[in-house]
Amino acid sequence: MSTAPSSKVPPFDPRDPIGIDDLLSAEDLAIRDTVRAWAADRVLPHIAEWYENGELPGIRDLARELGSLGALGMSLEGYGCAGATAVQYGLACLELEAADSGIRSLVSVQGSLAMYAIHRFGSEEQKQRWLPGMAAGEIIGCFGLTEPDHGSDPAGMRTHARRDGEDWVLSGRKMWITNGSVAGVAVLWAQTGEDGAGAGIRGFVVPTDAPGFSAPEIRHKWSLRASVTSELILDDVRLPADAVLPGVTGLRGPLGCLSHARYGIVWGAMGAARASFEAAVDYARTREQFGKPIGGFQLTQAKLADMAVELHKGILLAHHLGRRMDAGRLRPEQVSFGKLNNVREAIEICRTSRTILGANGISLEYPVMRHATNLESVLTYEGTVEMHQLVLGKALTGLDAFR
Repeated sequence: MSTAPSSKVPPFDPRDPIGIDDLLSAEDLAIRDTVRAWAADRVLPHIAEWYENGELPGIRDLARELGSLGALGMSLEGYGCAGATAVQYGLACLELEAADSGIRSLVSVQGSLAMYAIHRFGSEEQKQRWLPGMAAGEIIGCFGLTEPDHGSDPAGMRTHARRDGEDWVLSGRKMWITNGSVAGVAVLWAQTGEDGAGAGIRGFVVPTDAPGFSAPEIRHKWSLRASVTSELILDDVRLPADAVLPGVTGLRGPLGCLSHARYGIVWGAMGAARASFEAAVDYARTREQFGKPIGGFQLTQAKLADMAVELHKGILLAHHLGRRMDAGRLRPEQVSFGKLNNVREAIEICRTSRTILGANGISLEYPVMRHATNLESVLTYEGTVEMHQLVLGKALTGLDAFR
């Protein structure tokens, strides 16, 4: 029996085709819109120039503004942090990466890596000393795990910390460190030799003005160009005994931080995809070939439909994982599921959007190529495609294929 359409059914919204906004509270929407407006005012007018020049000028001012928004350490409680939900933090990541992956990376490394490590594993003294200033954006933090020869296998790291009386002395190098050369504090992971097979890895809270610490900036990047990326060099950096993070030993410390940061990427990648998709839709409506807008051709509409499906499936997946995190039920394997799917699909959306824009797709007048090249880095950092495939493969089969 047919039923007459309800008068309560809203009209179709091309920007929210499956009604995901209905899942969001008024507070969720207000936070999203606040971050979107900030990015539109402070990032979008300048980002093409920053990207072209390979710089992020005024990063300290941006950090303070993000602190004022409550976006730094957003989902953490106390110490000046906003105490937002995981979904609200995810919405912020989506809006920031819709502007540029480098801006979302600044926030993710600050909040989900450096601040999260101190908040979860630090002493009360470490929390009081560092977190309020980091939440306000007055202190920028970085997180040092990856090394020149050890990325996917952090257990093999060569950076080491040795005891010298009551002090610790750190030596080694870290590579591809976001915020490194502008940071006031670094959370660094090092082998202590206390146990084998990575069990002796410890975290250290390192003021970057400590003698022996240096952070030369990495140049000549073709991705994440509007982001500060550095090498960290530790030349017998002497630290007091209370510099060590007391709450964790072994790889579960840094890997727990990475899982929290990867969650933000699940949302953020969809921001880059959304910006590219919207650019393609707008272009298809106005660009004319053969006497009509290209959006009126079947092949173009097929591309737009497929992109819309993957984009909003990805946002729905991110939302689901966020609700699980808020309920304390999110597993690392589920974060791998989200990161693997959403970054991979986001890159494909950017590439397909580029085909709709044709030659204009490579111009910085449009965001598409910038997002595509940024996502090549996002695809690799905090777990490559292959590593997340193996995480899921192990979870599905019970068999470890890492070694």
